Amino acid sequence: MTDFSPADHLPDDLLERIRSRAAAVDAENRFPDEDLAELKEAGYLAILVPAELGGAGLSLAEAALLQQRLASAAPATALAVNMHLVWTGVAKVLADRGIDSLRFVQEGAASGEVFAFGISEAGNDLVLFGSDTDAAPTGDGGYAFTGTKIFTSLAPVWTQLGLHGLDTTSPDGPQMVYAFVPRTDAVTTRDDWDTVGMRGTQSRTTELHGAVAPADRVVRRVAPGPNPDPIVFGIFSVFEVLLASVYTGIARRALDFAVETAKKRTSKKTGLAYSDDPDIRWRIAEMALAYDALLPQIAAVAGDVDARADHGGLWFAKLSGLKHRAVVAAKQIVDEAMLVAGGSSYFTRTELSRLYRDVLAGMFHPSDPESAHSTVAAAWLGPVSTY
Repeated sequence: MTDFSPADHLPDDLLERIRSRAAAVDAENRFPDEDLAELKEAGYLAILVPAELGGAGLSLAEAALLQQRLASAAPATALAVNMHLVWTGVAKVLADRGIDSLRFVQEGAASGEVFAFGISEAGNDLVLFGSDTDAAPTGDGGYAFTGTKIFTSLAPVWTQLGLHGLDTTSPDGPQMVYAFVPRTDAVTTRDDWDTVGMRGTQSRTTELHGAVAPADRVVRRVAPGPNPDPIVFGIFSVFEVLLASVYTGIARRALDFAVETAKKRTSKKTGLAYSDDPDIRWRIAEMALAYDALLPQIAAVAGDVDARADHGGLWFAKLSGLKHRAVVAAKQIVDEAMLVAGGSSYFTRTELSRLYRDVLAGMFHPSDPESAHSTVAAAWLGPVSTY
């Protein structure tokens, strides 16, 4: 990472244009098409694709820094792009371990394809370890998927949907099937995204009515349940690192906003700037202490994924813990920034009010607080005993 500069891949002028559009995207509850077009043009969707395939060849740790930078300008844009980057990141994780089954994702990203993440299902707390979507063999190595996916970010624009389903009919079943389907008439996207925050992601519900993944887009079949298979590790690791990065970017923007506000506000009681008030100084120091702790954590965990470090049974605890700590700290930091800014931050016209709404989404992404604590407890204490 010695020659890496975030501004080379996400220039200041591009970042400011994206920032300037974020409020309107949120207010109009629409997808940030202009942001995606400019990010595509800048090669951002291929930052994790090897240089020999037309990408920037960045590491996961470098991509994490870029996602922090993008989220500081437009959290919803960063979170939407995150889901595309997850698949290119999974392709990198697998390729780094000698598995080339997602090369088409790398080549597609370099040529302008947009990959969406179709894993979440209502009521399915198994997430990667189970699915209510039916994966029916087509007889030629392909699969037809029928079911409903929720929180499908990039819903209006994706060209390929990476998803999973359960094959219960094959002789070796049940098997979890990971594959990619194109956007066809067998896929219905509901116009149902009207949320408190992260409105620009347009993470709409997706109905699959026998959507077919051809044989060359079926990338993995694994047993359901907790599984150390590389596809499971790849998805979990990249997803958690990049999610932590987005919410860390929100935290940084809230911290900067609080500092700027404290320097501008003046107390009627003392005549001093709020930046000289001991209570405000303590509050901002608390924010900075929480934020500073996130940066080395993300760098270390992402770096270990890049370096193929062996954490054995602790890997999933480290990854879910990273994401959990990042979103908890980010929410705390935004809460503190609201108090520093005062009552004006409660108006929807302020950027801080949008950050306050956006940061709430962090708790709903896997691993949620219950799952994170369960994973960490199991890693350290072992499974719950049954008598």
